Amino acid sequence: MTNSPEPTDGTDVATRLRAVVADQFSALRADLENLVRIPSVSNSAFEPTHVAASADAVAALLRDAGLPEVQVLRAMTQDGRQGAPAVVARRPAPAGAPTVLLYAHHDVQPPGDASTWDTDPFDPTERDGRLYGRGAADDKAGIVAHLGALRALTALGADLPVGVTVFVEGEEEVGSPTFGPFLAEHRDLLAADVIVVADSANWKVGVPALTTSLRGLVDCEVEVAVLDHAVHSGMFGGPVLDAVTQLARLVATLHDDAGNVAVAGLGSGAEPAVDYTEADFRADSSLLEDVTLAGSGSIAGRLWTKPAISVIGLDAPSVAHASNTLAPRATAKISVRIAPGQDPATAMAALRTHLETRAPSSARVTVRDGEQGKPFLAPADSAAMQAARWAFATSWGTEPVDIGIGGSIPFIADLLEVFPGASILVTGVEDPDSRAHGANESVHLGELERVVLAEALLLARLGGRVSD
Repeated sequence: MTNSPEPTDGTDVATRLRAVVADQFSALRADLENLVRIPSVSNSAFEPTHVAASADAVAALLRDAGLPEVQVLRAMTQDGRQGAPAVVARRPAPAGAPTVLLYAHHDVQPPGDASTWDTDPFDPTERDGRLYGRGAADDKAGIVAHLGALRALTALGADLPVGVTVFVEGEEEVGSPTFGPFLAEHRDLLAADVIVVADSANWKVGVPALTTSLRGLVDCEVEVAVLDHAVHSGMFGGPVLDAVTQLARLVATLHDDAGNVAVAGLGSGAEPAVDYTEADFRADSSLLEDVTLAGSGSIAGRLWTKPAISVIGLDAPSVAHASNTLAPRATAKISVRIAPGQDPATAMAALRTHLETRAPSSARVTVRDGEQGKPFLAPADSAAMQAARWAFATSWGTEPVDIGIGGSIPFIADLLEVFPGASILVTGVEDPDSRAHGANESVHLGELERVVLAEALLLARLGGRVSD
């Protein structure tokens, strides 16, 4: 196994680490607040110097945590564009011990309409035990979880029980465009036996979760063209259907009358064992009271193991600028979440075929392929997963729930391709009230403290410092 000291009883280690984490948490919270104050939006429309400042701040925190090798690195795309700065910090493994890669990202989503926030999105504010601010949950709390776990273990007065590489990406919120080249260039630097991705969610406040599946993603743009230019709707309407109407009719074919996906070739996975009640879903999603749910099967299945199709963007005349003309063109951006086990290229081909075969003869339809991201399905009984279950149960005092996530983290598939022998654990700091990507994003501070303790316990267990 390892050359670490004799294993210690898990209860004793948990008691000591719990006290250390509680003692250090106020300082850790201050570090999180300082990170939230940096508006590190990686979208190209925003100032990139903030992302660079965020990387520098993360690097400084990891140096102060005692990691001897800290670098701020970038990769290049194949067409020569420079990626956003990532931070890589390392401490080599003790002889015979495994190496654990701890992932998070320091870039954030744009804040959106400031009027929808109760407080300034980049001025961290506490209300009712939650810290509000853009990135407070997604994913600067993930950075702080890694930081806090390392500090807690160091405070016990011993070397870290495992080798640690902290990898904090700077462009996750824009699809990680240089993630592949970064892995290829720094493969040796990032090699690990276990990878912990702190970018998911727990079941609810007080109940931890391990994410064992993620849906994949494909998207496309479908353009409907009818006329060379806009013409008077009264003079020409009738023989010609406007582009917006024809686009709406085409998009409507993507679902059946019950709201189930109607694209042949998009598969589904097994029904999840977890019961996600309609009342909980309505509360978590803010569904309007008089609106019924779409689709069939369990709610968890519809969210985690079945495909979902959404129109996430529409180029068409706005109501405010409408004139009495027939719209000559309209374009929709269509996003498809694909089930675990589905091949993205197959799903993209199925979507394109569906749209092209149902294109009306009364319009010219063009489909442009977009992004593809692979789904993820984790083995539920690996040694690393068992260690994580023990750590979570010990920290929260209740057993963790295995969940799926309807969203996608495509880079996990990239990690598995480069490091096929590594065990990947997807953990998180969010809960259903975190509102990641939305206004009033927040993290529950009590849950964050439990996450820090759980990760410290996990590293101790993986390093052989804890016995059953």
